[in-house]
Amino acid sequence: MRVALFITCLNDILFPGTGRAVLTVLERLGHTVDFPQEQTCCGQMHFNTGYRPDAVPLMARFARTFAEYDAVVTPSASCADMIRDNHPVLAREYGPAGLQQQVAELVPQVHEFTEFLTDVLGVTDVGARFPHRVTYHPTCHSLRGLRLGDRPLRLLREVEDIDLVDLPAADSCCGFGGTFAVKNAETSGAMLADKTRDVLATGADVLCAADNSCLMHIGGGLSRQGSAVRTMHLAEILAATEGAA
Repeated sequence: MRVALFITCLNDILFPGTGRAVLTVLERLGHTVDFPQEQTCCGQMHFNTGYRPDAVPLMARFARTFAEYDAVVTPSASCADMIRDNHPVLAREYGPAGLQQQVAELVPQVHEFTEFLTDVLGVTDVGARFPHRVTYHPTCHSLRGLRLGDRPLRLLREVEDIDLVDLPAADSCCGFGGTFAVKNAETSGAMLADKTRDVLATGADVLCAADNSCLMHIGGGLSRQGSAVRTMHLAEILAATEGAA
């Protein structure tokens, strides 16, 4: 199986360790992963803010870049949701028939990281060890868009020596929402305050999620409160082997 990593803009620029963690886990499981240098933005920012025509060249570039792969894996539920739900919409609205077919053929091969592990590879134990108290935040795109369900939790439960604790009101939005946090700062801040309160109530050392965008937002709120709680992408926990022989 030819596997490609779609790193996404945010991870590439701000959280490159997440991409390395995905690579570590997949190579540990015996897979070779390619990183196509031609990849760029999936167009989510343009699409969500109403600039649909500007997202079309990015959608077409994505389809062209990853066309030859059996699986495209991304450590971003929001970008995976954008590709699976909205690239076909863009192709139908603006693309020629050939592009529509190319997108339709590629979309089923695009997987968020945790669903690739559980649904495609059929594994939940990836050989990780992480002796820390951890809580998991199911981001809106992972919960309501991709409907990942308990896939991330099934993976976390198999991590050796982890102390996994439930997050109160876990299904509540953190208030990020991309430009929502800028355009509706007051509302976003109130939602963030609720989320950080719930995170702190768990007594966790680490908050993890399937989207670094939400972790960036929550982590900023925790930092401003002087909290020592770390935020980590779930892939980085699954890549960890702390104290392993």
